[in-house]
Amino acid sequence: MILPDDVNKQTTLFLDRDGVINVRPIDSYIFSSDEFVFIDGVLEAIATFTSLFSHIIVVTNQQGVGKNLMTLDDVEKVHQYMLRRIADVGGKIDKVYVAPHLKEEQSVMRKPNSGMGLKAQEDFPDIDFQNAVMVGDTFSDVSFGKRLNMTTVVVGSEYRHVYNLSHADYCFDSLLSFSKIFK
Repeated sequence: MILPDDVNKQTTLFLDRDGVINVRPIDSYIFSSDEFVFIDGVLEAIATFTSLFSHIIVVTNQQGVGKNLMTLDDVEKVHQYMLRRIADVGGKIDKVYVAPHLKEEQSVMRKPNSGMGLKAQEDFPDIDFQNAVMVGDTFSDVSFGKRLNMTTVVVGSEYRHVYNLSHADYCFDSLLSFSKIFK
């Protein structure tokens, strides 16, 4: 398990999107950048992480595409907006991986399965999962991280009551509160 003092420029940070970076829509999806609302403190947190981690990777399930409610191009436009706003404050996301599959398809790419992580490692061969951290807000995010032997962090008060340290290695109220342990 990675502790704050262990983080170095060989450590990779994996982030879920909805509920970690942006406000999770209730029983819906983010269809456009107009609907994308950063959670308070996220931009500051990602700017902090940029100076600490070798890579910052976003892994996100987006089954709204599989339901034909939006296209991959729609999701890409939202991500371009997200990346611009993060860059504006000195942060950087190295790559965003999207699993557009329906839950019922049980795609290897969809979390909690490990496909997006393995694809990231293929694209960035220096990624060592034992020297990586996965931050999410749901059980599938934590399971994804555990399957790849990452240190896992759950954030957000909405789901935190469901978890304890037997599921995730660490629990924090927000991405910002997690980032403050590195200062």
